Amino acid sequence: MLKYISLSLSLLIFSACIGIDDITSDSSPISHDIWDALLQKHVDNTGLVNYRGFIRDSLEFNSYLNLLSKNHPNKENWSEDEELAYWINTYNAFTVKLIIDYYPVKSIKDIAGSIPFINSPWDLKFIEIEGETYDLNNIEHGIIREKFSEPRIHFALVCAAVSCPRLRNKAFTAERLDQQLEEEAKYFFNNPAKNKISADKLELSKLLSWYWGDFKDVASSRAEYVNRYSKVKANPDAKVDYLEYSWELNEK
Repeated sequence: MLKYISLSLSLLIFSACIGIDDITSDSSPISHDIWDALLQKHVDNTGLVNYRGFIRDSLEFNSYLNLLSKNHPNKENWSEDEELAYWINTYNAFTVKLIIDYYPVKSIKDIAGSIPFINSPWDLKFIEIEGETYDLNNIEHGIIREKFSEPRIHFALVCAAVSCPRLRNKAFTAERLDQQLEEEAKYFFNNPAKNKISADKLELSKLLSWYWGDFKDVASSRAEYVNRYSKVKANPDAKVDYLEYSWELNEK
């Protein structure tokens, strides 16, 4: 079973990277103020989302999505933190867009079943950025994980499910990116709905199983990494297990 999961994830990453090239763009870094205001209005401190509120504010929301679509980052005008903040916000905003396009749904995974020949909602190509069309897998695996050595993105990218990290109710910005990623990691590991941590046992989110390869360069074990953020400290030899992953919609 573990071999099957590893093979499936490898194939997913490979397929997500196909066709993802740098776009020639002369754009300058954009403001995420519209997204910030919408998040503060429609997302609570635990990350639960009022999707109906986003639908009511579709004019403002679509203006932000259009801003993202017209401004692909480039190395000439954008810093690395500006690029990464853009892609995190893009992933999260278009995930919200996907949900409201098919709302009401009980789970993001229900969307794939309603579309012929689409096996996963993350494979649905609906994101237009400067003439190129992307799906969510392209952005997560082909851009963010491929181009940025930053494992904390796994606590910032939100898949619209209860077991995902919370949707932060503030936009990510280059100026505060490191602090924001630290805050999300701390919140994630100290939330007993996501991880249950004791001295002798770690019951962790499956994110730490699926994507452990992204963490191995910064920590020798899951206990070592968890202890960076958890108020409860685990022993080095603590038993590791994984919680069931709920794909129920993260709706309030």
